[in-house]
Amino acid sequence: MNEILEQALLYDFYGELLTEHQKEIYEQFVLEDLSLGEIAKEAGISRQGVHDLIKRCNQTLKDYEDKLQLVAKFVAIKDKVKQIDDLLDGYQESDIHEIIEKIRRISGEIIEEL
Repeated sequence: MNEILEQALLYDFYGELLTEHQKEIYEQFVLEDLSLGEIAKEAGISRQGVHDLIKRCNQTLKDYEDKLQLVAKFVAIKDKVKQIDDLLDGYQESDIHEIIEKIRRISGEIIEEL
């Protein structure tokens, strides 16, 4: 997974656990794609301060993910739903029983993920 997508997913799942100040700075960097200098100027802190805060936020969000695994479960379930969609896209009357069995297997895996 690319780093920006990973940061955005981690923020989506765990961002509310950050302080308001951390959320504001992190959103500007990850979601709004502002530079460290732009954020520092707007926040009235040093560029190094912004860098350190973002690094701490990244580590905090990764620590939550290591413990809770919500992003990993989300990605796995999303993949399984895509597998079901692909099966249904290739549906033909003759394979109905095979498709039903595959969908049941995949849906069972989704339930296990939860």
